Amino acid sequence: MTILKMYVTLMPAILAGIVNMIWCKTRLLKVAMVPMDGGKCLSDGKRIFGDNKTWKGFFGYVFLNAIFMILWGGLCSICGIEHLNFFYENQENTVLFNLGAGILLGLGYALFELPNSFLKRRLGVEPGKTISGFWKAFFIFLDQADSIFGCALVVCFFYDLGLGLYLLYVLVGALTHIVLNMLLYFAHLRKNMF
Repeated sequence: MTILKMYVTLMPAILAGIVNMIWCKTRLLKVAMVPMDGGKCLSDGKRIFGDNKTWKGFFGYVFLNAIFMILWGGLCSICGIEHLNFFYENQENTVLFNLGAGILLGLGYALFELPNSFLKRRLGVEPGKTISGFWKAFFIFLDQADSIFGCALVVCFFYDLGLGLYLLYVLVGALTHIVLNMLLYFAHLRKNMF
């Protein structure tokens, strides 16, 4: 039941992540397809985040999470599954609440991807690629878990998950992210599987 509640709670973030990949591939709002780091490098001569972290993707996460949170809240109400959503344990399922929580989910998703990109640029890993050798498995997991750390933290603002449930969220979320990335790769929406 706990894992079901995790999926019900973060379904808006899952849907927003998938749709944001499609959104970033469209020609719409091309002006926002600029890197968040502005192409700047640090004193080590390496980019801060790289070309794959764009303002279009960042704002896409925020906007799409807000939209999907509102829609999902309505669906949870219609289907009578609000009790399966951690967000509604202590909060009322309203459009205004869902808008705010959705914006926070989008920010958590997008902002928690940045430290991983920063670290990979320091290690000389190209954007969209993963490190090879001994650390490969760690970075594949981190690539999938980084945004989940942020999303689960947002859930903690509204429901006390505790450390154990928070870490379970990250593990289940990362594994789900891996499966979704494989599906998106086979659907030609991702360049690399991991």
